[in-house]
Amino acid sequence: MTAPTKPNTFTSNRGASTGRILQTTFSVAFLLATLFTGFSPKMFSGNFGAFFSGMMTPQAGSGAAIPTTQKPVRIGIVSGHWGNGDDPGAVCPDGTNEHDINLAISSLVQQKLEAQGYTVDLLQEFDPRLDGYQAALLLSIHADTCDVIDAQATGFKLAASSYTRDKNLTDRLSACLYDHYGSVTGLPYRSNNVTINMTDYHAFRVIDPSTPAAIIETGFLYLDRSLLVDHPDVVADGLVAGVLCFVRNESVQPMPTP
Repeated sequence: MTAPTKPNTFTSNRGASTGRILQTTFSVAFLLATLFTGFSPKMFSGNFGAFFSGMMTPQAGSGAAIPTTQKPVRIGIVSGHWGNGDDPGAVCPDGTNEHDINLAISSLVQQKLEAQGYTVDLLQEFDPRLDGYQAALLLSIHADTCDVIDAQATGFKLAASSYTRDKNLTDRLSACLYDHYGSVTGLPYRSNNVTINMTDYHAFRVIDPSTPAAIIETGFLYLDRSLLVDHPDVVADGLVAGVLCFVRNESVQPMPTP
């Protein structure tokens, strides 16, 4: 009678171990897939989040498909005194008023920036959207008085928000506007005429503090009238150049301290 065959314990154990290893491998793979599917770099703050986000972004030459579209940059433009029936701004003896000048220039700025692919919100002076407003930047556009002050009453004025969370960003916005607006229009900068109505501008207090913001008086409606009224496209070009300098992170010298 043939003796019964003894089971090969080694072979059985090895098969069981292999099965457990495969099961564990599949479990880990499933866990990692689930983790990275739900992962967002915003889960981390600071430099590590940005670093990890960069690691997960396909790089040129890696063979991975690189996205060709992204969410447009949002820019806010306040047309000074627009929608504020109680205060049309400066009014000249011939009936020309600041409200109309500001709106003409602001509309051109909106058109030119949108043609560059940016999302632009054209806002009224006390637009309800200003409350908590978030964007790459906010610029409020105004013009100065028609009154005959003196032969030096020409040029532009500029003030940045003091309520900002990031002063470096706001200073950079001011520097870009100062440099490019002055270069394009040829107007001098009138730092000695900046008023508290500019430095403590109402919109600065209500927008989200993460939004860099500035206000500009584009010129005087007396001595700079020809530029503001007859050549609003030049004024708009100067403002657009300053905005693009900021959003494109172009090289610019710091704005001189008065």
